[in-house]
Amino acid sequence: MDRTLLIVDDQPEIVELLRLYLEKEGYNIEEAYDGQQALDIISSKKSIDLLLVDLMMPNVDGFQLIKKVRRELNLPIIILSAKNEDNDKILGLGLGADDFIPKPFNPLEVVARVQAQLRRSYSFNNGLNTAAEHEDEPTKIIVGDLVLDQDSFSVLKSGNSITLTKTEYKILELLMASPGRVYTKQQIFEKVWNDYYLGAEEDNTINVHISKIRDKIEDSPKSPIYLKTIRGLGYKIEKGL
Repeated sequence: MDRTLLIVDDQPEIVELLRLYLEKEGYNIEEAYDGQQALDIISSKKSIDLLLVDLMMPNVDGFQLIKKVRRELNLPIIILSAKNEDNDKILGLGLGADDFIPKPFNPLEVVARVQAQLRRSYSFNNGLNTAAEHEDEPTKIIVGDLVLDQDSFSVLKSGNSITLTKTEYKILELLMASPGRVYTKQQIFEKVWNDYYLGAEEDNTINVHISKIRDKIEDSPKSPIYLKTIRGLGYKIEKGL
């Protein structure tokens, strides 16, 4: 299956380097050198499968680009940036990016991360396409006032729809499927991201997503009722609510 990737970076040498490595893997490559150009390509091209985006760019920066793309599309987004302070990572991931790779980077790592994101995206969308084949199977997970519908890939709280990113949905689905079970950060990362867990950077990524989920499902995120932290172990969805 042909996949088209959009590389957005205002440094032509980085765009060319990534193009060389990714085209060797059989991907079609589109290029943009600022966020506005990327938006124009997305709106005219329609079939971008993954976005690789720098943060510091003229016109529309990477943060603005991610925010605008996430309003319309659920494609995987990987940030490539020399802005690798924790606040930049947290903001980028919080806006809906799926991964963050600091510059300078090993292009082979970028290829591996792209492949991992596309595998996850395919599995998620394939589930969407085949859900109707299992209409007789239970598709709803209910915990208290939370209802996660695996058929429509949606979440309701007290009957009100909650908008989650693909990654947030997969984390919540994992935890809600086994109320009371504690999942370590390593287990969450390897099951949701389908990638090797290395430590601190992955921990930070999980913490950001957990925080965003709490903001959406909890009445008081600082005093959560549903999504509990088990200090020194990991996270769980409370059962018996």
